[in-house]
Amino acid sequence: MPYLCQACNKTTNKWSGKCPNCGQWNSIITIEEKDIKGQASRFGNYQASYHLSEDSKVPQALYQATTMSELNNVLGGGVVSGSLILLSGEPGIGKSTLILQILDSIKNGLYISGEETAQQILWRANRLKTNLDNFKFLDETVLENIIATVLQEKPGLVVVDSIQTIYSTQIPNEPGNLSQIRLCTNKLLELSKKTKIPIIIIGHITKDGAVAGPKTLEHLVDVVLYLEGDEQYGYRLLRSSKNRYGSTKNIGLFEMTGEGLKEIKDPTMFFLESEFTAQKPSVFTIVTEGQRYFMVEVQALVSKTMFGYPQRKSVGYDLNRLHILIAILSKRLHLPLDNQDIYINVTGGLKIKDLSADLAVAAAILNSFYNHQLNDKIFAMGEIGLNGEIRSLPLMDEKLANALSLGFKQIYAPSGKATRKGVKNINTLAELNAIFKP
Repeated sequence: MPYLCQACNKTTNKWSGKCPNCGQWNSIITIEEKDIKGQASRFGNYQASYHLSEDSKVPQALYQATTMSELNNVLGGGVVSGSLILLSGEPGIGKSTLILQILDSIKNGLYISGEETAQQILWRANRLKTNLDNFKFLDETVLENIIATVLQEKPGLVVVDSIQTIYSTQIPNEPGNLSQIRLCTNKLLELSKKTKIPIIIIGHITKDGAVAGPKTLEHLVDVVLYLEGDEQYGYRLLRSSKNRYGSTKNIGLFEMTGEGLKEIKDPTMFFLESEFTAQKPSVFTIVTEGQRYFMVEVQALVSKTMFGYPQRKSVGYDLNRLHILIAILSKRLHLPLDNQDIYINVTGGLKIKDLSADLAVAAAILNSFYNHQLNDKIFAMGEIGLNGEIRSLPLMDEKLANALSLGFKQIYAPSGKATRKGVKNINTLAELNAIFKP
């Protein structure tokens, strides 16, 4: 690489701190740096013609509301004109089903598929009773042909399924290559901004659950949606990790049926169904997902291990958090749990991350360890600290109001903001242990 001295314009084949011709220090740069600096000086006098001020008029986003209120809630009101939306999820989770239901509610759509044929899309559309007059289908994977079709048809919504199958003829790489994904996404973003046509691209995910492709893919788009759930229980959660037009705290809850995704308007008792009405004593708690409340039942089984090393298994509750709780119970309550197998199950298939479920998990473990026979349903809520203290968390007062309205007789929560009539306040694990210890 050639180098140039800025003082005497002498070129050299290697860099040095001092110019061998004129003796000037720190004056040698590469030819590329010279070109960049020349461009910077050439555009140095350029001034922006538009300045932001309090009097500036901000254009309002134009929302196209769909017939799915749960989806509108996640998007912040609906599909925004000129937006680029990334929808991702595991294979078979229902991304294509959700897309067809969106196209069914927005007229003049264009479905571009690089993975499925027209016959496959037609079969699914008939099963979902989708109005085929609302959208057109295009079986294409070349980006330039897709852009030409969009400019000609001017649809109300474009769906690309999936971005990993689209490629541009400008670069020789194969579809799915990082360079292809980055280039195609950039071109689609430019297309959506110029034409004001919203575009939804479907992306695959890796084994770790992240969107496949370069990380810039998520930075480029306006909205990132994740569709997740448990196929065994049939529920689907739609959450947003990025939304330039609304909040990322809202989530949508759906139930997968033979006729597509069915919205769940009141999700509080969804994961219990008939279990809550059954006359069986159990430990319950309310957890939050986004801005939604879910009542869940926590079950625990503690039995003496038959092996040298005790087993710790968890379904629906973070296993690392379970190890911490077991260590706290062993240390602060002096319980011999080092020779006990401990299994935790959150019924309904929901994977909870809310720390307020700590107290319910600890209560279920103590109940099984002492073989205590509960007389009634127990509601417990609170975060457990490493010293055995029980702490309150935000939104606890609203959760307790829900628990009281459902008729719980035994409600345990830490004192403070959670103080309510009918709620027994406990602030340490020792107080919780006294409830179950014979």
